[in-house]
Amino acid sequence: MPPRTCVSPDGTFIVGLHRPCYQVRNLRTADRPACLGRDEHGQSVGNSANYPEGNLDIAQADPIFEIANPFPFRGTTYIGKRWADGRAAKPESIRLPQPEGASLCCLLRLWFPGETDLRCRLAALPLPLLQSLAASAAAPDDLVLLAGLACDILHDEDGKPEGLVYRRDAKGRLRPCIHHEDLFETVVNNPHLPNEYKIAMVLRPGVQGDSPIVGEIQSPGSHVYEYLRANSYIPWGHYAANMAEDQVRYAATELSAADMTGLRHLYYQRTFCRLADGLGLDGLPVQRTLTEEELEDLRRRILDRLAAGTPLPYSATLWGWNYGFDQSASGYRLHASHQQIHQQFALLPATVAAGDGKHFPAYGCGDLIADFCAAFRSRHGKSFFSCYLAAIAANVRTDGRNDLPASLVVHEDDHVLLFVPKAQTSQWELQLVCRKPVGNILEADGATRRALDRSIRTAIRTLASLGARMITSIEFPKRFDTPDRDQLLLYSFLPKLPQSMGAFSEAQLRFINGHYPEDFAAACRKAASRLAP
Repeated sequence: MPPRTCVSPDGTFIVGLHRPCYQVRNLRTADRPACLGRDEHGQSVGNSANYPEGNLDIAQADPIFEIANPFPFRGTTYIGKRWADGRAAKPESIRLPQPEGASLCCLLRLWFPGETDLRCRLAALPLPLLQSLAASAAAPDDLVLLAGLACDILHDEDGKPEGLVYRRDAKGRLRPCIHHEDLFETVVNNPHLPNEYKIAMVLRPGVQGDSPIVGEIQSPGSHVYEYLRANSYIPWGHYAANMAEDQVRYAATELSAADMTGLRHLYYQRTFCRLADGLGLDGLPVQRTLTEEELEDLRRRILDRLAAGTPLPYSATLWGWNYGFDQSASGYRLHASHQQIHQQFALLPATVAAGDGKHFPAYGCGDLIADFCAAFRSRHGKSFFSCYLAAIAANVRTDGRNDLPASLVVHEDDHVLLFVPKAQTSQWELQLVCRKPVGNILEADGATRRALDRSIRTAIRTLASLGARMITSIEFPKRFDTPDRDQLLLYSFLPKLPQSMGAFSEAQLRFINGHYPEDFAAACRKAASRLAP
């Protein structure tokens, strides 16, 4: 069977269209007519439409486009034509409204005039209501009171928060006195909580635990820490680049170019230094940050060693960014992130030991792309990414119209391409790909790294400006030790939309969209053009 992909070997996209027409045998045994209510004229509204006579003839159901994902392991996208046609007529409607901010304290002051201490009133509310308020409140007064209910806070003589109250647990360990963990998490993730409370409750180094700070980069108006998560869900540990407590960043629109450079520099620096240590290279810095020139020199030295055949203990990177947070009143956490903009990264080994003493390949998501690229070349004798880039350049609208924008591109330069994939795996997915033969960050020179950093920032800020509040970003890298030049470094940006959190369709890798990718690209271009530098 040929690889299932929408990218054809002649560099165009393959798009299918279902035009449903079918009959349904009616197996109902009885009618149950009922009055549903009355219309504006007082006439009864019934449910007779639910009880048709005889079999049903569905002559013209809504057409549905089916587009296999460029990468078979990411499933298939379905676009409802009727929905998408409506969006095509008004692409500026592809955005989410800003959430309405609530303030319970304002209401309480109206209900209980003259009462100055409202904490007892809030404390009497059920926890699910407090949780909802913590997520939706835009009034700092509400959030300060909720913070005091969630944990014990120390205040100075002027009433400003200076830290938390700690007590020893059953094992003698000092732990902050947090009364409601979910409420605490939701309050400290609310951007309207005053910064002094964010710092005291969650941002100051040490307040979340004893993870060591092993890197730092500071420039005018920007400051980033690198934390080591030694006991990680990622084998061999992972690292987190977090905006520091003196540079609070809860929104992508606040993320400066210097911030993004700092976050990504720590990723490049940690990766190159770990690889250099594994290769036995000397001259590495101790307790200082590498300059951009030193970073580039180290990258070239690592490549020289690899070209000489020196084996590596790690063979791939893992990079990800969970932006945004939300939690429902019922306790379901809706996104994996936590407060303050941060990014995570790690190195992955080539193999993992099995119980019988043998080894098998360790998982890395970029390997899935490598396997597909090999299958595509075996089948068609061509590089998949060459065909993919050609298809993006030659794209025609999914609906076939030539009077509306057809481009999928949001931003491009000599090094990278930021675009809307033909088959989106979230309704607002963006992808970023290197244009030259760069398959991982070790193959990316300084100019390419800067282009990646700029475009990642553009992607997140563009999605956020359209109303996205929770975005997962992942990197699909090539292994360091593969000679294959077909695979290009790819990033995917996956927003979670309020009505598309994922259900049985997504579990089957069936992704339902209500717009054409070309119209979303047009909306993104317009939003990106309005962003400040």
